[in-house]
Amino acid sequence: MNADRRDRLRDAAIEVLAEAGGRGLTHRAVDAAAEVPYGTTKNYFPTRDALLRAVAERCLEQYRSTAARAAAAGPGPTGREGLAALLRALLRDVRGPGRPRLLAYLELQAEAARKPWLSAVLDPIAAADFAAFERAQQGAGPAAARQRATVVTLAMHAAVLHLLADGPDTLAAAGLDDLDRFVDDLLQTLYPEGGR
Repeated sequence: MNADRRDRLRDAAIEVLAEAGGRGLTHRAVDAAAEVPYGTTKNYFPTRDALLRAVAERCLEQYRSTAARAAAAGPGPTGREGLAALLRALLRDVRGPGRPRLLAYLELQAEAARKPWLSAVLDPIAAADFAAFERAQQGAGPAAARQRATVVTLAMHAAVLHLLADGPDTLAAAGLDDLDRFVDDLLQTLYPEGGR
């Protein structure tokens, strides 16, 4: 089978998941999004589970590619302000170009709650996030005990959900209506300046 067309179909499936949710992920919808003849997606991915697996694998590939580019760019953030800038940029990406990818990923996570095989495909993404956030915090200088690094990662993951839902009252209640303040408060809570 044509690898380029396969990737085009998987990318189109990510778009469908982001726009129409899990219930909207059909072979026909992916055909339409990829602008290929009807039946093409079914030829590549005969069942819905095969399509879900293919999309999850594509998300994993994209995550690893992004991580590899970040690693090639050099060392992570230095100092507290460098760490804050990284966290702010990640949260702003949720509201910008990263939104479709993250919506699709969350739809896959919901499916994975009922499909252990899908959870196994997606698990390396979240697991790598914990390690990456811990490295970023250690490189930035604060006394990043593993527990603190884990709390930052969990806070970031929770923030993503609320930013995607975009409920103004929830964003205000969580402090996410001002991302600069949110990040500063998070870091100050876990790594008080002048504290331990």
